[in-house]
Amino acid sequence: MKDQSPDFTLDVEGVKGFCPIGETYAKQQMADGTTPVLSCEGPCIRGDIARRAADLVAKEPSLARACHGETFFVPHSSMATWVKTAEQVLMIDGCFLKCHGRALKSIVSEENIVQIDALPLHKKYCDKFLLDEVPEEERNAVAREVADKIIAKLKQPKPSACGCGTEACSPKQ
Repeated sequence: MKDQSPDFTLDVEGVKGFCPIGETYAKQQMADGTTPVLSCEGPCIRGDIARRAADLVAKEPSLARACHGETFFVPHSSMATWVKTAEQVLMIDGCFLKCHGRALKSIVSEENIVQIDALPLHKKYCDKFLLDEVPEEERNAVAREVADKIIAKLKQPKPSACGCGTEACSPKQ
């Protein structure tokens, strides 16, 4: 088995229509100017921790969960428009593979993505795959720990692009 793949594309069958409640939700998020929060949605424990942490992080003011399915696979939807046009998108990956983060870079400019790998924030479960191998209470506690670290990181002042420290040189928040 190879340990690296070359870049590749995916052909996805088109779809008619969109999710009506997703449309309403995404339009409201755009009107409110919230930052979309996406996460790993993998079935393993690491993906579950990232997803749970994203749900917690998205409760912070000015942040809201976005649907990765609509974002990636319904390009004419308001959900996709919200993510593509947001000043910043928060992507919480479950492990070093950064699957959703890699896909997101094909539709959102990399400088607009804050990509966080949750695994180094908790350093657990490298020997487990199924989320059921970890008790629910523990999963919630670890997700809370990860979410708190992400929230703290998001609140840190951004360094200026040139290092001078002035607001004029600082990247967009």
